[in-house]
Amino acid sequence: MHKSVAVIAWYTFLEGLRNRVFGLTAIGLICLFGLTEFIGDLAIIETSQIQALLIGSGMRIFTVTVVALFVITSMTREMHDKGFELILSLPVGRSTYYFGKLLGYYALALVILLLTSALLTVFCGVAQTSLWAVSLFCELGLVIAASMLCLFTFSNVTVSFIVVMVFYFLARSIHAIQLISAAPLLDFHTFSQEFMDFLVKAVAFVLPDLYSFTRSEWLVYGVQGNGLHHVLIQTLIYLPLLVAAGLFDLYRKDL
Repeated sequence: MHKSVAVIAWYTFLEGLRNRVFGLTAIGLICLFGLTEFIGDLAIIETSQIQALLIGSGMRIFTVTVVALFVITSMTREMHDKGFELILSLPVGRSTYYFGKLLGYYALALVILLLTSALLTVFCGVAQTSLWAVSLFCELGLVIAASMLCLFTFSNVTVSFIVVMVFYFLARSIHAIQLISAAPLLDFHTFSQEFMDFLVKAVAFVLPDLYSFTRSEWLVYGVQGNGLHHVLIQTLIYLPLLVAAGLFDLYRKDL
């Protein structure tokens, strides 16, 4: 089983090389670098800090989008080309297939993360960049697992990608939505207001706290308090849940 997982992971990684994912990532990072340098020239004070914040937030969104899109399109193409059925026709369990693909995508995400971190060291210290990169890898891990889950559930590239992006941006912004809900401009305590406040709290309880992941200010001021510990705890809670849900949907699929 371990050998089969490694083989599937290796060929998944090779697929990323053949599809020029790293080349696309490099081009995107170079464009972000140029845009950051241009905006930095417009800043009057704290130029390096502004550049670090801009390129950090831009790289986070860029890498999440690239990884999610590659995972969804790669698995969709494999299913349409009957590669999925071909692999499962061999003495390979569905869990072996799942974890092989998961590890392969993690390897791709790690290489993309290394490219991103190397560019970030131009603006930030190595220590801040390393901690930021660890948090981003945890974030990418959740996005990869969510992308596989959505694809097994919806079996459609467009719908799966939209759902993943909604999940990601809602999880990143739910903290701000909670603050707005907790302090409305007009405090009438109506039924609709109480219901919306309850709904926001329920959604926040279900979603991971991605607001605390990969904060751009870490690149300037370092990780404050137990920020990284919170990221690791959130990852250890939600990653097994997403993996279990993905495996459940994979096992219930008809071949």
